[in-house]
Amino acid sequence: MRDGSGVMRWDGGGWHHAAPPPSPQETPVSIVIDGMSQAVLMATPHDLRDFALGFALTEGLVASPADVLDFEEAEVEAGGFSAREARLWLRPGLAAGLAERRRSMVGPVGCGLCGVDSIAAALPAVVPVESRWTMPPEDVARAMAGLDRGQALRRDTPAIHGAAFWDGRAALVREDVGRHNALDKLAGALAASGTDPGQGAIVMSSRLSVDLVQKAARIGAPVLIGASAPTGLALQWADRAGLTLIARARGDSFDLYTHPHRIAGP
Repeated sequence: MRDGSGVMRWDGGGWHHAAPPPSPQETPVSIVIDGMSQAVLMATPHDLRDFALGFALTEGLVASPADVLDFEEAEVEAGGFSAREARLWLRPGLAAGLAERRRSMVGPVGCGLCGVDSIAAALPAVVPVESRWTMPPEDVARAMAGLDRGQALRRDTPAIHGAAFWDGRAALVREDVGRHNALDKLAGALAASGTDPGQGAIVMSSRLSVDLVQKAARIGAPVLIGASAPTGLALQWADRAGLTLIARARGDSFDLYTHPHRIAGP
């Protein structure tokens, strides 16, 4: 399915080939200052000089642009995936303070990887999904509707994400202001109830970033459905993990990107 030919789109009455918009780029970017990794952030790999300087300023690692003497951008590889290092060198005397103020974090795009300060940690070994569970294409809309019905907090404020587990009959829903937190809550609920995650689909109210794909694979769910677009790295990861990824699930239509064998139907 990931051969560059597009996706299979379900429109409520049947399948047809479609060419979706380009997926947004997402890659681990390590902010390296004087040879020390300060953080790895999942980000679009553009304008990395500005990104590294802005991060250093807003995190209080430097007081002004004058503290930075040089910048270098490097492409690196981890686990077969491409990543970037944004390297800053500071004026003498500032490096000692970095060791005390070092902060391991991930920015808003990849905040599901909190605590990561190396590219290798951001791109761990791919966890394969073994489940043979399948679902009819009509159930994608039912799963999204189940998520919507279960989002009680969102009815009070729209600034709430939801994650649901659809087993073909009902949706178990958890909510949080962060989409990664919502998925973590769902994982805990599934574990606490003894539910087999291999017998259902995870449904997200958000776009699908690579860390959500990683979490879904670790949980063991064979299908991941998102209301919005996937990132390019998320698609690569889902393909390697054997995870069926569905995006832009709206109304009766959706786009099927990877491992279509689990979506049984005409």
